[in-house]
Amino acid sequence: MNVINKIISNFINNKSLYMGEKVTMSEHMIQSAMLAEKAKSSNSLICASLLHDYGHFILENPDELVEKKLDGKHEDIGYEYLKKFFKKEVVEPIKYHVLAKRYLARNKRYYNFLSDSSKISLKLQGGILNNNESKKFEKKKYFKNAIKLRKFDESAKKINIKIKSINSYKNLLISQLL
Repeated sequence: MNVINKIISNFINNKSLYMGEKVTMSEHMIQSAMLAEKAKSSNSLICASLLHDYGHFILENPDELVEKKLDGKHEDIGYEYLKKFFKKEVVEPIKYHVLAKRYLARNKRYYNFLSDSSKISLKLQGGILNNNESKKFEKKKYFKNAIKLRKFDESAKKINIKIKSINSYKNLLISQLL
């Protein structure tokens, strides 16, 4: 099975709720992509938004990690898997989307906007960045897209909204392959 069919299958077959939220992981990632589309983002950023939490599909049981107060490093797991198949412009924002949350959480308004689950995972992921860490992050090539992706990510937890089918993203996924 090629990687696109595997990804689509994972989206269709994964019915797990997104950790502590009322939407599934698949719904969450599709909503993120829909927000990126609405913002007229590049195809690579839409694809990154669609796949940003793909590492959760690879991890055995992400909820169990939270219960044990462990960070599963889903961003690294997703990045390491996806970089074999997708362009840098897709995978680099995925790699940095957790760092982007840690960066944005320095702002009290952003922090207060985070869901309770996101605040718990923030602590597990290392907490809010300090000034030196923030300056270092700002210099990364995909900093701006990681920040945009993070903002889509945080807003993509709505219940009872009509979302697209993962199959409607098949051509986009194919267009972003290496």
